[in-house]
Amino acid sequence: MGIKSYCVVSGFFFSLVALAHLLRVIFGMSIQVDDFEVPMFVSVMAFVISTGLALWALRTGSRLDRPKI
Repeated sequence: MGIKSYCVVSGFFFSLVALAHLLRVIFGMSIQVDDFEVPMFVSVMAFVISTGLALWALRTGSRLDRPKI
């Protein structure tokens, strides 16, 4: 697997993670770990971070095709 493929696959999986967090926020799903309920702001922050990582990976993958000037 080349670096371009790695970037595209990474961007895809980070996009899926971002979508999962966004759906949790939209539908108000709760997550409970033992006796602790995970606050909603954790998913908001995870959505922002995973979206940023997805965009970074996809932009990096698309820039690898361009010839260097």
